[in-house]
Amino acid sequence: MEKRYTKDTLSAKAAQELAHVIAFGPVVFQITRVMLKEGIFEYLREHPEGSCIKEISEASGLTEYAAKVLLESSLTLGTVLLNDGRYTLSKVGWFMLTDPMVKVNVDFNHDINYMGMFHLDKALREGRPAGLPELGPWPTIYEGLSSLDERQKESWFGFDHFYSDNSFDQALPLVFAGKPEKLMDIGGNTGKWAMKCVSYNPDVQVTIVDLPQQVAMMREQTCGQPGADRIDGFGINLLDPDAGLPGGYDVVWMSQFLDCFSGEQVVSILRRAAGAIRRGGRIFIMETLWDRQKYPAASFDLAQTSVYFTAMANGNSKMFNTDDLWSYIGAAGLRVDKVTDGLGYGHSLIECSLA
Repeated sequence: MEKRYTKDTLSAKAAQELAHVIAFGPVVFQITRVMLKEGIFEYLREHPEGSCIKEISEASGLTEYAAKVLLESSLTLGTVLLNDGRYTLSKVGWFMLTDPMVKVNVDFNHDINYMGMFHLDKALREGRPAGLPELGPWPTIYEGLSSLDERQKESWFGFDHFYSDNSFDQALPLVFAGKPEKLMDIGGNTGKWAMKCVSYNPDVQVTIVDLPQQVAMMREQTCGQPGADRIDGFGINLLDPDAGLPGGYDVVWMSQFLDCFSGEQVVSILRRAAGAIRRGGRIFIMETLWDRQKYPAASFDLAQTSVYFTAMANGNSKMFNTDDLWSYIGAAGLRVDKVTDGLGYGHSLIECSLA
């Protein structure tokens, strides 16, 4: 934190240029998305010698006017270059095209966030997801996930799974080091982690705890798959502080789950999770903590994801920093025993036990 965020690192000229980019942020986002969608970045990558407006127009099926609008905006943004009347792909354009994290972020921001962000100021003042009505009439986005259209579902789950799925394989041996027989997966979503568990260990029994509609979706997704007979579901709304959890578990697992709740709600959920483990049981929390990232771009992405929670998801949660999450863990009567950073694309696995 002190190395990255306590001093200005840009020259006055660079700072002013960035301010102008921010001012036109919605425009350059859509320009760049369309450049991807219409295959222009891909076409330029395939023609490193460069292409003129007419050639790009013909290849994309757009008019020369449309191609010129896209390319001139992209040129001043820095995603393409121009030499002797011929456009080529820049390094920024190459990363827009080839970085899989960039792709899921673009799709997520366009299909889930873009329209709703117009209402961010209201969301911040009122503590509710004021932009969510742009997608549907639900109190939080989680009740509406099964009702999103197919494109929105693809973008939401693509974003969610991209980050978590790349950490699961590294987390499995850490979670199963104590040979748990009963594992509770709180916020199990479509059952991807649960399926990993029953495949990794042929004896473990997994209970997925989630909203009833999410449990139903999980059952559809896992039906007929090997080991699915060792996965059951427990439908519950954890926003209800009186909603209890079943007990007697060796491990409680939560991945990218607690960041969906306010601090007070996090403490309530952790207290109930503590009551679900037997003596000697463990609680594993996997989160992308924005202040524990190796690269500034990852911290940037995570801090902006907090805004999605504010405007679209629930209005009262955010991506954690270390101090905040540790304080919630302590308030719930738990202690942090071990932290493993750097799983997947920047997850931390926090192992906890009863204090």
